[in-house]
Amino acid sequence: MKLAILAVGFSIGALFAADAAPHLFYSRAFPGSKPEYIQVVLEKNGDAVYQEAVDDELPLKFKLTDEEAKEVFDLADKLDHFKRPLESQLKVAFMGTKTFRYVDGDKTTEAKFNYSEDVSAQQLQDWFERMAESSQHLIDLERAAKYDHLGVDGALQGLAAAFDEDRIVSPEQFLPMLDRIAKNETYMHQSRARAAEMAEAIRNFKK
Repeated sequence: MKLAILAVGFSIGALFAADAAPHLFYSRAFPGSKPEYIQVVLEKNGDAVYQEAVDDELPLKFKLTDEEAKEVFDLADKLDHFKRPLESQLKVAFMGTKTFRYVDGDKTTEAKFNYSEDVSAQQLQDWFERMAESSQHLIDLERAAKYDHLGVDGALQGLAAAFDEDRIVSPEQFLPMLDRIAKNETYMHQSRARAAEMAEAIRNFKK
């Protein structure tokens, strides 16, 4: 997980202490799942970090577009910044403890839940889960490119499937890695071709 190319060496607290603007926090703790813990912190300007441990010293940094960040914060506004309970009264299987937190200066409000029937809560959770999934695909691709050249094609197939299913946010964050793979002849021709095709799809998607 300590990927020098993808990570930045600073703490979450240090990242957001310098900016007094409100930020959002999401986490999911689900023992037995993979990963067992995820968290995402998002600023209003779209700056975000993803990590898979509370004390992870090298979180993965990424950025949402202004429109994406606004949509996420608008959902938090609809939920009154988590000042009310979100847990459903339905009896459902345990799917992990989720936490939404809104931090505005020294004011913090949060809600924890397993499952919520609130449509805005479901939409907000989906946004954060897609941020996490995108980060995980980037980590998998970086790991394969660095340590397992034969595994690169599988990582690319997984990324392509997630992209087609609209599970990838900020797809442009993948372009440097995709371009590097496409131009590096140490990777299989099929992987290089797939990386180039994926990069073209992302660039066309941005237009």
